[in-house]
Amino acid sequence: MRQTLTSLVASALLCGGASLAQAQGTPKQPSKDVAKPAAPAAKPTASPAAAAAAAAGGAEPTLIGQFGTWGAYMATPNGKKVCFALAKPSSSKTNPPNRPRDPAYAFVSTRPGEKVVNEVSVMIGYTLKPGSESTLEVGGGSYAMYTQGDGLWIKNAAEEERMVDAMRKSAEVTVKGVSAKGTETTDTFSLKGLSQALDRVAQDCRR
Repeated sequence: MRQTLTSLVASALLCGGASLAQAQGTPKQPSKDVAKPAAPAAKPTASPAAAAAAAAGGAEPTLIGQFGTWGAYMATPNGKKVCFALAKPSSSKTNPPNRPRDPAYAFVSTRPGEKVVNEVSVMIGYTLKPGSESTLEVGGGSYAMYTQGDGLWIKNAAEEERMVDAMRKSAEVTVKGVSAKGTETTDTFSLKGLSQALDRVAQDCRR
């Protein structure tokens, strides 16, 4: 279920990457942080998406609105409507510095058929350390995130509504994680436009 959504987001990046980049602008990430030196022929925005896009079932997400740094998307895999807000980090850091990684993306998804509203997750751009926990910091609060592959989800689902409310009211959110190789990463996402993007998602994903 969650893997499918990550694949849909990846498909959006693969199929609509040009318009997404144009609408959101270029992130302030150092080029070394987003390049894959082992695959020089791959584009930075395409390499993390290529494998996941194959699992998207041919459903290509459509950009339904751009609000600040957040794009609102809709897709209908297997006839079931899925909507999500998506953004790139405004800044990324690694410790040790300048470790190579794929681009990171944060998204907030709604799946009416599964009664899921505003599920927050992050595609972090590398394989996370197995069994590790990451954190999402926003509005003065810190939320534990569990890890699976290259994705993060909130550990305590009961806190998700409060976290999303804080994200609507705050200027930025910070996500911290540890890669399988022990590299520590800190990604900061601007929350400008998120509230409007979520309102558009709610409007277009009604059943």
